[in-house]
Amino acid sequence: MAQQDSLAAPPEDPEHRTTLVEQGPFCFGRCVCGWRGPARRARSQARTDAAGHLSVPNP
Repeated sequence: MAQQDSLAAPPEDPEHRTTLVEQGPFCFGRCVCGWRGPARRARSQARTDAAGHLSVPNP
């Protein structure tokens, strides 16, 4: 079963909300816009990926 941690989106961009999903020994970031980060063994790196996604402006 996957475990999820929510990460808050910046107030100026309500269209992005990321969560961390754990599947076995891996963790990845996922956003409501459809973005999915790479699978990582380190939860901290998956958080960094998700934070980087939040900092990218919408097209």
